[in-house]
Amino acid sequence: MQLSSHAGSPFELSIDQRWIVPSSPWPVPMRPSDLTLPRSRTGLLGWRDVSRNARQAKLRKSDQTAASPSCPHRPPCPGCPRFGDPGIEPAAHGRLDELARAHGLPEVSVISGQTAGFRHRARLAIRGRLGSPKLGLFEQGTHRVVHIPNCSVQHPLINRVAAVVRRALVDGQVTSYSDRAHLGLARYLQVVVERSSQAAQVVIVANSATLEPLAACLDLIRERLGSELHSLWFNPNCERSNTILGPDFQHLSGPASVVERFGGAAVHYPPGAFGQNNLEIAQSIIEHVRGQIPDGARVVEFYAGVGAIGLSVLALAREIRMNEVSPHSLHGLELGLARLDSVNRDKVSVVAGPASASYLAADGADVVIADPPRKGLDPQLTEYLSEQPPERFLYVSCGLESFLNDTAQLTARGKLRLDALTAFNLLPFTGHVETVARFERVRTKGSHVISHR
Repeated sequence: MQLSSHAGSPFELSIDQRWIVPSSPWPVPMRPSDLTLPRSRTGLLGWRDVSRNARQAKLRKSDQTAASPSCPHRPPCPGCPRFGDPGIEPAAHGRLDELARAHGLPEVSVISGQTAGFRHRARLAIRGRLGSPKLGLFEQGTHRVVHIPNCSVQHPLINRVAAVVRRALVDGQVTSYSDRAHLGLARYLQVVVERSSQAAQVVIVANSATLEPLAACLDLIRERLGSELHSLWFNPNCERSNTILGPDFQHLSGPASVVERFGGAAVHYPPGAFGQNNLEIAQSIIEHVRGQIPDGARVVEFYAGVGAIGLSVLALAREIRMNEVSPHSLHGLELGLARLDSVNRDKVSVVAGPASASYLAADGADVVIADPPRKGLDPQLTEYLSEQPPERFLYVSCGLESFLNDTAQLTARGKLRLDALTAFNLLPFTGHVETVARFERVRTKGSHVISHR
């Protein structure tokens, strides 16, 4: 389930030329001439009346604040634009329901999970002055960092690591990166929490070709995190760009990968490989996909990453071909395959390269799975699947627009039909929606019918 990273902030509210009415908790537009206080039967409202109204307004405002969740970082933090709102964005839900109706399907159900502490993976920018670094997210459209200590949607260990790293940067006298000047050392912090050990894989990204300028800081991080540290990595990124990670990782301590299980074989995440941050919902998606793989099926997975889906459905498959292009993800997949027993390892073949050049891997498959990035399916793969469809195609989408466009193209030739839709609230409080769609080959007389699990 691919995911990309996260003009003025949508939370900015101008309060120019606004006044507060003493008896109202909310700003309302008023003209200065409207500020004449109303008269009571005995004349102007007295001080006690105004004070009473002000106290009542304060109580009402307090009640309203208590009734809805609040975040001390909003605004201007752009991370949770729908903070406190349940489910997926209504507009996105409406578009999925519209698609379902067009294909004769019921309203789309939404699978949701925890909304606090659910992020097991974070990339935080490091900016600010020497001795006072900020770790957090950029204000929208800027390189100004919003410091987000104790973020409620991050796993508590991520917040703990961020605090330790911040203190180590101060004590180690490490400068923070400046985008404008292209100077300073510390650029980003990546943290991944492994569920089984409750320890953190920590990557420090720096504007330095070597780790020597950060050696003292790195030693402090290792010492202060202790058993909470899964592994420590240095990532040089000296390019003047918005790219977060450089291509190379220097391994300083701990295991080579974070290991997760989603109901199947172990899945390995080296620090450069893509991984989902909401593992609870990611596991729900994988279980949903696994429930639609018939026993003994020949399976092909495109955009396989480290094998989170493929390795988790391996026990069901007669054989599985896995396609991926990222070297870091292919390395994670290699680590996972190396730990399989010989029977399961013999089921798997890896097709390295872009899906656009690997679409023929789908030939002869009973089930094809695709989990592309937000841009959607490569056009060559879309064309092949619409012209020579498998018995079943399972599409895990992280981009609503691309999914709607791909669905139109997949079904245009009349050989594939959309058979089921389910939405997953993978990133609560955002406009993102993860969609799993099942497409079935349109039956012709004498064609094989795949069994539902």
